[in-house]
Amino acid sequence: MSRTFLDFERPIGELMGKIDELRYLSETSDIDISQDISGLEEEADKLTDRIFSKLDAWQRTHLSRHPDRPYSLDYLENTFSDFQELHGDRTFGDDTAIVAGLAKITGRDVMVVAQEKGRGTKAKVHRNFGMPRPEGYRKALRLMKLAEKFNIPIVCLVDTQGAYPGKGAEERGQAEAIARSIKSMVTLRVPVVVVVIGEGGSGGALAIGVGNRVLMMEYATYSVISPEGCASILWKDAAKANLAAEALKVTPTEILELGLIDEVIPEPRGGAHRDPEEAAKILQTHIIKHLDELLQLTPEQLIEDRFNKFISMGVVLEEEAQ
Repeated sequence: MSRTFLDFERPIGELMGKIDELRYLSETSDIDISQDISGLEEEADKLTDRIFSKLDAWQRTHLSRHPDRPYSLDYLENTFSDFQELHGDRTFGDDTAIVAGLAKITGRDVMVVAQEKGRGTKAKVHRNFGMPRPEGYRKALRLMKLAEKFNIPIVCLVDTQGAYPGKGAEERGQAEAIARSIKSMVTLRVPVVVVVIGEGGSGGALAIGVGNRVLMMEYATYSVISPEGCASILWKDAAKANLAAEALKVTPTEILELGLIDEVIPEPRGGAHRDPEEAAKILQTHIIKHLDELLQLTPEQLIEDRFNKFISMGVVLEEEAQ
């Protein structure tokens, strides 16, 4: 079990520490304290429910970035099976921030396209902290087109603070790669299910986010810009990120109300990082449910469904002339 606790989780961490001490005492002595342990576990559950029922947008943003939160590679191991990674964009190189390839989910063939942040310093550097370069998006699109050719459904796992803004990425056409991916995903003739599993940041997320069904994990976030970036622009002060998070409406409930996603996927008590295996099972159930629904549609209906979904986003109110 993870033992990293965010600031607002510290009371839970202290209680869990006491439980661990009692468990150790129970294992190393003949004293029966099982009832005391059960009582504290029940108290910890109630405390967790109480704290998590009052989380604000900024606290939820921290949860979406939790260092122990399951990443795409974790879900590829526990939600999918028989994953065979495919590499390269056939133009420049292979971007390790995008992990993609063929896999199975409950026996069904799918093409998985996922953003991976990396766990630990070495892995984070290798994955460029989950910020894809143009070759990453071109690899993603190449494999989505391959899936379309062989009539294989596509599942995209979104988890990035945004596309990489470096000089080399811009020189190689970052904006064009993102725009082409968005445009091409609209016309794919196979089912596309997108899940925001952590951070869904800016065009870097939207580049693989155009699906027939767009889902969000309960403690994920999705926004046009990071709260820190927004605060730096609006108030010239990144320290006001908490205000920006509220204004941006980054939480799944708010985004669902706006009609930008189709479903919020519940997480285990205390977040997916508290029980990654259970989170993976829950995710699998929801992906399968939506794939089963989408597989009833013809290619033409899938395209129309996807087009209508995104073209209808946003509402414009026109005032009558006085």
